[in-house]
Amino acid sequence: MQFLLFRLYAPLASWGDVAVGEFRPSHDYPGRSALLGLIGAALGVERSDEEGHSRLDAALAFAVAVYAEGALLRDYHTAQVPGAAALKKRPHRTRADELALPRHELNTVLSRRDYRQDAVSIAGACLRAGRAAPDLEAIRTALRRPHFTPYLGRKACPPALPLSPQIVAADTFRAAIAAAAFPSLDELPAIPATATPIRVAWEDGIDSGWPQSFSVPRKDAPRSRRRWQFGDRTERVALIGPPSPSNENIEEQVP
Repeated sequence: MQFLLFRLYAPLASWGDVAVGEFRPSHDYPGRSALLGLIGAALGVERSDEEGHSRLDAALAFAVAVYAEGALLRDYHTAQVPGAAALKKRPHRTRADELALPRHELNTVLSRRDYRQDAVSIAGACLRAGRAAPDLEAIRTALRRPHFTPYLGRKACPPALPLSPQIVAADTFRAAIAAAAFPSLDELPAIPATATPIRVAWEDGIDSGWPQSFSVPRKDAPRSRRRWQFGDRTERVALIGPPSPSNENIEEQVP
C-alpha cells in the first residue's frame, strides 16, 4: 500500500468539532473534513465545487499520528454583524459592505473559539480500493506548491513548517512513518525526545499497525460544502502514550 504522509504543525491550529450555539470547540487532532479541505485547497478545488469535493471524499482514507495535542487556548471573540432586515435590498458582497451601515443597525455576536497551541501530528492518506483519481503523486505535488494557501483549520492558522509531503510504500501506517524522512520531531516545540506518537487514529481501509484501543463516532464526513452538512463515520484509536501535560490547562484570551 502507498501512503502519502505530511506533517502538520503551527503555533495555533483549530480542528473543528461539533459546534452548538456560541461555542466553537476544537478536537485535539485533525479529522477527515479538515484533511480533505487542506488537500482540496492545495489542489485548487473551489469551495463551491461540490463534485470535486465528492471525488476527494470517495477516493481517500486517512490516518493521523498525534505527537503533541497542544495546549488548549480559548478565545473570547466578538464580531459586529447587521441584522437580516438591515441588509435587505442592500448589496453586501464584502465584509466592508456589511459594516457600511449606521451603528444602530449593527448587532454584536459573542462566541468562544478553541485553538491548539504547538500541536504536532503526521497525517497519512491512501487511495481506497478501486479508486485511482486523484493519484497520490498529484496530491504530493500540490501540497508542495499549493494552489490556495493551506491552513490548519482556520485561515488564521497557517502551517509554521513545510508539510514535507512524501509517498511511502508500506504494509501499515506505522511502517510508513518509520520509513519516512521527516526532520527529527524532537526539535519541534512540546515534543519529547522519544518522538513516539501519543495517539493514532485511523478509519476503515487503513491498517494502522497499532492495536486498537477503542472506536468512536465522529461527525466529520463531508456531505455538502454548500449546505455545511456532515455525516457520521467510525474512527479507530490506539492510545500509545500519556496526553501532553500542557493539555491539562486552558488559557483563555479575553480582549
